[in-house]
Amino acid sequence: MNSLDKLAHEFAKLPGVGAKTAMRYAYAVIGMSEADAAEFSRAITDVKTKVHYCRECGNFTEDDVCDICRKRPKDVICVVTYPKDVAAMEKSRCFGGVYHVLHGTISPLSGRGADDIRIKELLARLSGVKEVILATNPDVEGEATAMYIAALIKPLGIKVTRIAQGVSLGSDIEYADEVTLTRAIESRVVL
Repeated sequence: MNSLDKLAHEFAKLPGVGAKTAMRYAYAVIGMSEADAAEFSRAITDVKTKVHYCRECGNFTEDDVCDICRKRPKDVICVVTYPKDVAAMEKSRCFGGVYHVLHGTISPLSGRGADDIRIKELLARLSGVKEVILATNPDVEGEATAMYIAALIKPLGIKVTRIAQGVSLGSDIEYADEVTLTRAIESRVVL
């Protein structure tokens, strides 16, 4: 395989990138100056070597603790499935607390149980917390995970809410627009 085809093959591994788009990306790299191509390559290497999970919430960060966990009040935690969900919530600017990223949902069909996602870490963070907002995707797995977490937290006397169904059933939070996410947070319900 020649280097152009190899580069296109690598781009095609990205989500949503088909063969034609991958080849366009490869041609774009050929059109870059040496300096721009080196910077592009360095950016990929840097993200792989510098970015890791925040030790508190599980979001992406280059520091031990992310900016959100360092700077915001910790009495309300919004539980999401993946770091990309934090990015979507932050874009809406409708939430001012901290997050907890589960890195998956409970899915018996996929062989993922409660011990395979970051539920224990969430329970360890609950001291001083007034409310936990469950913002998992409104699909079967997200709902099952939210109900499981709610059953663990409610007996502790902490308010547990679920984002309202402004986010369509079966959709992913990362694709929701800001208005939908804002309505979902503002219309959350107590479980």
